[in-house]
Amino acid sequence: MELFVNCNTASLDPYIPSAENPWNEAKVHHLYRRIGFSASVSKINEGLGKTPSDLVDELIDEAVNMAPTPAPEWGAWSRIDYPEDNDLRNEMVNLQKESWALTYTQNMLSNNLRDRLSFFWSNHFVTELNIYDAPSYLYGYINNLQVHAIGNFKTFVNEVGLTSAMLRYLDGNRNRRNRPNENYARELFELFTLGEGIGYTEEDIVETSKALTGYVRSVIEDDRWSGYLFEETQFDPGPKTIFGRTGNWGYDDVIDILFEERANEIAHFICSKLYKFFVHPEPQEPIIDAMATTFIDANWELAPVLRQLFKSEHFFHDESIGVVIKSPFDVALNFINETSLGYDDELMEGMIYFCGLIGQRLFDPVDVAGWQRNRNWINANALIGRWSILEWFLFSNWDRDQEQFRTFGVSLAGTSSDPYYVSRVIIDALVPKGLLTEDDYNIAGDVFKSDVPDNYYDDGSWNLYWDSGPYQVFLLLQHISKEPEFQLK
Repeated sequence: MELFVNCNTASLDPYIPSAENPWNEAKVHHLYRRIGFSASVSKINEGLGKTPSDLVDELIDEAVNMAPTPAPEWGAWSRIDYPEDNDLRNEMVNLQKESWALTYTQNMLSNNLRDRLSFFWSNHFVTELNIYDAPSYLYGYINNLQVHAIGNFKTFVNEVGLTSAMLRYLDGNRNRRNRPNENYARELFELFTLGEGIGYTEEDIVETSKALTGYVRSVIEDDRWSGYLFEETQFDPGPKTIFGRTGNWGYDDVIDILFEERANEIAHFICSKLYKFFVHPEPQEPIIDAMATTFIDANWELAPVLRQLFKSEHFFHDESIGVVIKSPFDVALNFINETSLGYDDELMEGMIYFCGLIGQRLFDPVDVAGWQRNRNWINANALIGRWSILEWFLFSNWDRDQEQFRTFGVSLAGTSSDPYYVSRVIIDALVPKGLLTEDDYNIAGDVFKSDVPDNYYDDGSWNLYWDSGPYQVFLLLQHISKEPEFQLK
């Protein structure tokens, strides 16, 4: 049972602001929270000066044109490039994985839609780093996700299946003539393109696995980190019947046949996943059907589907705002972007570590089906962990630079002398639909007032430039981070 029922009846027609339905901070923030990992006060203000359509086009064009992260020096290393000593090799491998986790997390923080999508696809085309455990495989896999994140989905499906990480993870490297392995064929249909039990049979899986044989030879013999090549002698040359079509099919043929024979099923399945991730956990079938039509008409290009969705009345409808539970990385990265509080490598590594502790270990989804998101992110232990991440981050920043808390408060409230107004605008910048009741706002306002005597508020002499200003913002941020409404985006 989902937390929210989807009552959004708006269409995919373009959202046109009006007096009754204005383009405001809440909608700009909604766009940035879904299309990336939120944004700073200055970015939100900048977005207000653009039309919804222009801002969406700008963010999508940025993603389409963004180059992948440059390869690290070890991006093509194999086992022979490491020390023979096990301890030295393991130490170097761990440092490389940690450095890439840091690099990629910083990409997510700043790259908006491109790496919001690459992270989404990492939970769709799932691999688990702890299974293949090769830094070069990790780099190649993430590079593939970035290159195809908002490109052609058919090409994406074709190429991700041949990454070393995927071949190792789903046993494609063991799929040999006379000994076919069905793992990848099954997940190709069940998890990557069609959905469980939709449009395929067990015989389709058996026959497809034969067509996928042959990618078994190491680039460097006996070097298990050197990647894989096609070995003709290990390919099954016999006829295979897939979705009713018989021939001596190989890897590329499988992808062609799949997209030709099951186009409607693929389009519906992928558009449903995009909708549930970007809009609402409960899908609206008419919207998904319309997105699927666009997807097929665009010959599997993702950008037209996302433009249609993100520009729509449906996406910007109030029923779509504040209805998705933040993932651990949403909690951490959104907060950094929204407050503009500082971080260095040590703080970011701490955030990555804490996210792993509460259920979202970077590059390691729980299993081949991936993280199930939304309500699965919340339980008693995880909730305390979410509070602890931000409490640690706030205290670390307080020790580093107290003045930045004042800067954040002033960026939203200016020199207002009304503590309840100041606390409200800070809350509304961090909570998509604000707090539930006026009593909740008043309680937060009382926390924000701290121990400043009431007479300084009564006579209007207080504002955020008082000596107490930074600490008051610090206290309020602690309070907000524990509110139920803060857990939503």
